[in-house]
Amino acid sequence: MLVRLMRAYLRPYTKPIALIVLLQLVQTLATLYLPTLNADIIDKGVVKGDTGYIFRTGGFMVAVTLLQIVCAIGAVYFGAHTSMALGRDVRGAVFDRVQSFSARELGRFGAPSLITRTTNDVQQVQMLTLMTFTLMVSAPIMCVGGILMALNQDVPLSALLLVIVPVLGVIVALLVRRLRPLFRRMQERIDTVNRILREQITGIRVIRAFVRDTHERQRFKAANDELLDVSIRSGRLMSMMFPLVMLVVNAASVAVLWFGGHRIDSGGMQLGALTAFLSYLMQILMSVMMATFMFMMIPRAEVCAERIHEVLATETSVVPPVTPISSVTRHGQLELRGVEFRYPGAEEPVLKDIDLIALPGETTAIIGSTGSGKSTLLGLVPRLFDATAGSVLVDGEDVRELDPVTMAELISLVPQKPYLFTGTVASNLRYGKPDATDEELWRALEIAQARDFVEAMPEGLDAPIAQGGGNVSGGQRQRLAIARALVRQPEIYLFDDTFSALDYATDARLRAALARETRDATVVIVAQRVSTIRDADRIVVLDEGRVVGTGTHAELMDGNETYREIVLSQLTEQEAA
Repeated sequence: MLVRLMRAYLRPYTKPIALIVLLQLVQTLATLYLPTLNADIIDKGVVKGDTGYIFRTGGFMVAVTLLQIVCAIGAVYFGAHTSMALGRDVRGAVFDRVQSFSARELGRFGAPSLITRTTNDVQQVQMLTLMTFTLMVSAPIMCVGGILMALNQDVPLSALLLVIVPVLGVIVALLVRRLRPLFRRMQERIDTVNRILREQITGIRVIRAFVRDTHERQRFKAANDELLDVSIRSGRLMSMMFPLVMLVVNAASVAVLWFGGHRIDSGGMQLGALTAFLSYLMQILMSVMMATFMFMMIPRAEVCAERIHEVLATETSVVPPVTPISSVTRHGQLELRGVEFRYPGAEEPVLKDIDLIALPGETTAIIGSTGSGKSTLLGLVPRLFDATAGSVLVDGEDVRELDPVTMAELISLVPQKPYLFTGTVASNLRYGKPDATDEELWRALEIAQARDFVEAMPEGLDAPIAQGGGNVSGGQRQRLAIARALVRQPEIYLFDDTFSALDYATDARLRAALARETRDATVVIVAQRVSTIRDADRIVVLDEGRVVGTGTHAELMDGNETYREIVLSQLTEQEAA
């Protein structure tokens, strides 16, 4: 999987990669040539006392060294540039794929895991690519070239390589085999730490309200200790690698000096050749050590590549239309025909046989007990997920066939948990309409009953908004989210329990202002509060995913027991009448 991922995303960079290989080849050949020149200086210059030969060969060695340095710098530069580009492209691909996911796929992976896969996992693959370009490309050239050059110096002494290189290979293979499962567990533990940390940061108020600080510290400590345990186990294996390799290297050097000394004593080898052979032995073993370092990174990068591929290979359940419809008669009529929605593997569907019509100029309210499927029903309209049966129609066209841009122009959704982005009040309000004027923003704020507190901010529309809207209250956040929807002036407004954080007086003023603003639009409101929806033109009652009643407040009070129970749980008989 790692090779497939790198091959796919390195394909646009074939020219830089070819240049990197060429530079590494020249650099390695220059490195391999230097010991031979050094041997010639000893045997033909020092031993014979030829000073001129020493200076000439020494000058040539300096030139070769400069060439080696230039090629090494160039290889590192282009290698770093290409590996960083790979990381950018993979992160972009994962981000684009996640952006296409429906709520179903997001729930399957979870936000902490997706963050880890987009950042830490991509970084591991990126680092392996960098190390490949800077170390791994030259390692096999150095190893093979070193063996050939060693054979050129002395063939009998080169027989030692037949023992040294296989021993190193076996050591590396055994350690890498044990490292791979540990690295997979390490990435999973990082996911867990991220998930717990995210929960604790997000839910800090709940933790403090219930005085669960000690419990959460212990919970985080347990996850942190599990990550520590796996990291230590993998670290112990990794720490064994270099001492074992160095043991083989030093033993090999002693063996070469021992047998080489006997070869010189017998006249079968010159002193300069032994010096060069030692240099080549060190180059061969250094290349094996570089490969060892790479092999230490490969198992973790393989695991990360598999996790990245899981995201990239996951198709969204909300499939874009093949031939999207971008032109519709914009009236704003919304219709659900025989709609069913079932989560994968669930025994029972969340919604069953839903038939509903919401017309322009009318307010349609949806009410029901907790878990009856109200928010799920509303999420089917803008395709947060798709119905598993039946169809959702906007102006007579199935939403699955509508162009996403066209659908976004027709529909504005204010979710149950309004989310604001880091920026300013203005940047959040312009999220759906970037070219909106300041006048349009203030008008939307006035209708949403948010103008007063925005004007009270020193910067007004330029007042900063923290991530998630953390620096404003829940009610202010809801009103800003409503204003954001109003700026777009769509044909269909979807309010998913959007008024729950408002006091009754603000709720009443907001609904009155909304009624004037949306008199020609289709308005669908999901609410728990009866006072919010009692004046709606049509009220739809849900119970266990089915429509059990439709009508006005008065009609349902007279003929629908489910609705009557909901109303009387909040109001007295006189208030309900």
